[in-house]
Amino acid sequence: MSGRLELPSGLVTFMFTDIEGSTRLARMLGDTYRAVLNAHRSVLRAVLSDFGGVELLTEGDSFFVVFDNADAAVAACVEAQRRLAAHDWPRPDAVPKVRMGLHTGRATPIGTEYASAEVHRAARVSAAAHGGQVLCSEATALAVTATYAVAGRGPMATAAAATLATVDLLALGSFRLRGFDDDERLYQVLAPELERDFPRPRTAEAPRHNLPAEHSSFAGRSAEVAELTALISHHRLVSVVGPGGAGKTRLSLAVGEQVLNAYPGGVWTIDAANAPGGLPAALAAALGLRPEPGRPLIDTVVEQCAERRMLVVLQTCDAAPGLTATLAHRLLSRCRRLDVLTTGRAPLGLPGETVWRIPPMAPADAFALLRDRAAAARGGRRGDDDEQLAELAARLEGSPLAIELAAARLRLMPPALLARRLDDPIGALDNDACGDGRHDSLRNNLEWSYRSLGSRAAELLRRLAVFAGPVDLATVDRCDDDALGALSELADKSLIEVLPGPRYRMSAHVRAYALRRLAEAGDERAVRDGHLAWSLDILDRVAVDTDGQPRTVSLTDLGPYVAEWQAALRWAAEGGDVRSGLRLAAALNPWWREYGGAQEGRSLLAGLFERLGADAEPAELARAYLIHADLTDDEAERDEVLRRAERAARRAGDPALLVRALGGKQIRLDERADEAAERSYRSVIDQAERTGVAAESLPAVLALAELFWRRGALTEAAELLGSARQLEAARPEDRGRRAVDWLLGMVALRRGDLVAAHDHLVVALRSRLRHGFRGAAADAVAAIAVRCALGGDPTTATVLFGGAEAARGARRTESFGAFWSAQQAALRMALGDAAFDDAYAEGAGLGFDRIVAMALAVEHPDLEDGAARFAQIAR
Repeated sequence: MSGRLELPSGLVTFMFTDIEGSTRLARMLGDTYRAVLNAHRSVLRAVLSDFGGVELLTEGDSFFVVFDNADAAVAACVEAQRRLAAHDWPRPDAVPKVRMGLHTGRATPIGTEYASAEVHRAARVSAAAHGGQVLCSEATALAVTATYAVAGRGPMATAAAATLATVDLLALGSFRLRGFDDDERLYQVLAPELERDFPRPRTAEAPRHNLPAEHSSFAGRSAEVAELTALISHHRLVSVVGPGGAGKTRLSLAVGEQVLNAYPGGVWTIDAANAPGGLPAALAAALGLRPEPGRPLIDTVVEQCAERRMLVVLQTCDAAPGLTATLAHRLLSRCRRLDVLTTGRAPLGLPGETVWRIPPMAPADAFALLRDRAAAARGGRRGDDDEQLAELAARLEGSPLAIELAAARLRLMPPALLARRLDDPIGALDNDACGDGRHDSLRNNLEWSYRSLGSRAAELLRRLAVFAGPVDLATVDRCDDDALGALSELADKSLIEVLPGPRYRMSAHVRAYALRRLAEAGDERAVRDGHLAWSLDILDRVAVDTDGQPRTVSLTDLGPYVAEWQAALRWAAEGGDVRSGLRLAAALNPWWREYGGAQEGRSLLAGLFERLGADAEPAELARAYLIHADLTDDEAERDEVLRRAERAARRAGDPALLVRALGGKQIRLDERADEAAERSYRSVIDQAERTGVAAESLPAVLALAELFWRRGALTEAAELLGSARQLEAARPEDRGRRAVDWLLGMVALRRGDLVAAHDHLVVALRSRLRHGFRGAAADAVAAIAVRCALGGDPTTATVLFGGAEAARGARRTESFGAFWSAQQAALRMALGDAAFDDAYAEGAGLGFDRIVAMALAVEHPDLEDGAARFAQIAR
């Protein structure tokens, strides 16, 4: 005890101190601890003597002291921390970390002690401090402020004034001290040579989490939150894995808030990409823990968490995969009630790990997020472009990062214009002035993953980027004959998605980035030439049967390869093999005509024409011109192209190409049902037979039969079509359409022969549907509608007409437009306007699949009660 025995009364300041982690320090130092403890006591007693503190109680490593003024108490604490730090301790890890707390209040001594609640408040303030920290109550802070200017005289007052001149007080906020009902505002004493950074004060009402307050709303993902919450309740280690920018961090934080009540020990999150002091130090700081002398921090963390029911969320584990896995393993092994949720682009690979791959945002959620962020980008104003926003959201593949970047772009352009630029999402969404953060741009985000790849995996990623869609394992092996390890690495790091089959898909964002890296590597020509060769191999497999014969062209079979062939064709038009490009263009021609894309087809053909040059073979030119003619709706342009095709075919001496050029020209020019048109068709047919290419005359034969049908020359049409079956069978490109059966069905309808009409039309419909000719199938449905009308079922006929028209759209067969219109007018008259409109709308809303099923379910006339072979048609 100090030499001053009298106890101050009135407004006094109490000081409590003790060594943080003293038990651990004693166990570590053994017999040396007594010397450390005594040296600590000597330092403190010397300071108390210098600043007039009265030592009331010393017990173990703790002191209870009273001062008659606050400035002396604060100065004593500052000087004590300085002298403790400067003392020559026996070893570096033996430095005692002393926590100190001050509180000022009115108290009257009774004998040699104080019986006052202010003493207990001072003790609680000290208990809230960390080793090396000085805390004081608001009462002490106010007393120091009030008394510093009028500090007393004498050596002690002079020393206190000198020390206080360097002191500042940092307000930490209000806290609930154990045993007290009111909140106490705590301040940290700051001074040179004292530590400054400490965790939150250790009070009874410590926070139960460190989840950050988000700057923007969390949109959608309710299904994912529910699924992930359920997983955490059944598994101790759950890893949320997915590509960069997929929303893993936001989702995990939302789940953390959702499960907060299930973890009395709290939910604590740390980010491996932002933990400069190491992961254990980051977790310790989140939990409010300080290092203990001579003890690894991870041991301190594990000891504190051993019996707590808590959730630790480890973010961005791919930034330090080994360290993160080590920390997770240590926590799970030593803390039996602790669970771990991780996020990253790859799993940790620990036993018992449940890997949950984050899916892209659902279309509705993606639209909701884009609309919300677009409104924010526009100053909080919502536009009237929801339909365009929905289309844009669909192009962004459910990527939250891409949606955020797109919303910023909407300050500059409307959604429809931005959507048209998304063939290159990096070019469309990234700014040149993007920051270095991984979430500042798509490129930065993908760079983060790419840098972590091995050379084999990086090369495979670049090679796969030229493919427009998912690929199978055989295709991957073609890119690299020992690719399984590299493929696994790409999948683990979420740069490719594994689909059922299995097939392997690359997002548009990853593909755009990988293509840039491919160009930088200087391998683009070789890789794209390989993709072009692969496309031709696929074309041969699709177009040629096992016996070497050409297969019937089926758009259903072509569909999976269209995007690949178009990508290969673009390369052929830019710098690849031109003749290979022409083969692909011929294969894509029926797809473009049926499903759209004629404009792009003409553009690609123009590129091929330019690269063919003057030395092109005439046959190649003729084929290219014929494709171009098929893809244009401009009559003058078509005529000119067909004339070029005719000249090239004559130079080539190819009778088949010449018949195709002549037939296309005459059939298009002469649409009127007159004698000149008939002569033109017959001329083409005669030339085909004369030159031994009769099958090439099929388009002219069908056109002539249609001309007879319009004239009402049904016998001539039927006879001509009967002879056309062999021609159709010899043309793989036309077999699937079954145009002969279709026209025979139309002839039968005009004759009133419902049985023959039904048989022919059902055959045509089934074949067209099976081979993917949707527009032609819609024509067959419309013809079956006429069959129902003639068979006495006007309601079904009207429903079928509505579905056929909705599906057919721009592919309407204009030659029969007047016929359809006349039939619908008769149905309207029979049913009345209201009933007709209701039935027609019902058909338009059913969807094409249900309409086709309905058409095929129409009962055969032979099975109808009282059906006659020929319907009686009122004239």
